[in-house]
Amino acid sequence: MAATTTPKIRPKDYLELDRLLSDEERDIRDTVRAFVADRVLPYVGDWFEEARLPLELARELGQIGVLGMHLSGYGCAGASATAYGLACMELEAGDSGLRSLVSVQGSLAMYAIHRWGSEEQKQHWLPTMAAGEAIGCFGLTEPDAGSDPGSMRTRARRDGSDWILHGQKMWITNGSVADVAVVWAQTDEGLRGFLVPKGTRGFTTQDIHRKLSLRAAVTSEVLLDDVRLPAEALLPEATSLRGPLACLTEARYGIVWGAAGAARACFEAALDYSLERRQFDRPIAAFQIQQQKLAMMALEVNRASLLALHLGRMKDEDRLAPEHVSMGKLGNVNAALEVARTARQVLGANGVTLEYPVIRHMNNLESVVTYEGTADVHALVIGGALTGINAFR
Repeated sequence: MAATTTPKIRPKDYLELDRLLSDEERDIRDTVRAFVADRVLPYVGDWFEEARLPLELARELGQIGVLGMHLSGYGCAGASATAYGLACMELEAGDSGLRSLVSVQGSLAMYAIHRWGSEEQKQHWLPTMAAGEAIGCFGLTEPDAGSDPGSMRTRARRDGSDWILHGQKMWITNGSVADVAVVWAQTDEGLRGFLVPKGTRGFTTQDIHRKLSLRAAVTSEVLLDDVRLPAEALLPEATSLRGPLACLTEARYGIVWGAAGAARACFEAALDYSLERRQFDRPIAAFQIQQQKLAMMALEVNRASLLALHLGRMKDEDRLAPEHVSMGKLGNVNAALEVARTARQVLGANGVTLEYPVIRHMNNLESVVTYEGTADVHALVIGGALTGINAFR
């Protein structure tokens, strides 16, 4: 009987997840990973410190085809959900702000137009947005309506054939740099979506400053002071809360993958550091307490990656429900936070500097755990699916 050879463990692909991907999926992942390594990682610490994200990245992201890549037609790549997820993983391994830019552009603004817009709206906006030549934002959250979007106060009323919008939106990624805002408002006909081009009279923005999280991202307040829009600004196919919620499910799906990418970046930084950093005449990786930390981080990173991949396959088979996505976001973001905090300890004092990615990811994840539905809300969604009892009302 021939002897078998025990496979060699690869620390950064412990469960050989690479083998579960197709050649095309690996090519897409490697393209985005190379972009992040070349255009993001050398500079993102400075961007975080300076609270900015260079706008030219949008066109570069358009050139590699990741903006709206999971949509079909109108200049979009029509990639699989799994391929899109892999791109989100690599983008957030760079920085959550970068993945947020892509998510808001593709899964919120572009998806809203693609799913709920008229053919004219699609033809006008989607090709330039896919190319990164036009940036979009998504105006749903308000100062007093975060987890409960149905209680929003922004209203739109008819005035002849026009619409008049009045209200306020808060925590809007890309808000002040967007060429078009997808704004949701209450009407006498139910919740409706509108496309508001930059420069429209009465539409103003102001950036939110003094953030200690998602600093390499533009986050804005949007003010709508009796904004007059023509009838063709209305998204004709969205007539209820189902419209924005469908968009949010798309964006949350990307977060499931992105959080796994942030966790992986923190784990790999801690692993490399533990092998290089010497104390008491040996690498700190030689100490049992550090190996226990590394083992638990590796477990969470691989578990999060497997969960993301499984949900991606479900989505590609059209079997993914919003409740599945809630489990993915709740589990993976919480896991990523724990990995980041543990990695911070492994790095010691160096863990709080921007010379390493860990504190940046750790701070960013404090936003990711809140936006697109807080951890508490997603727990209630899962609880409702398990029990059949809605805990919200």
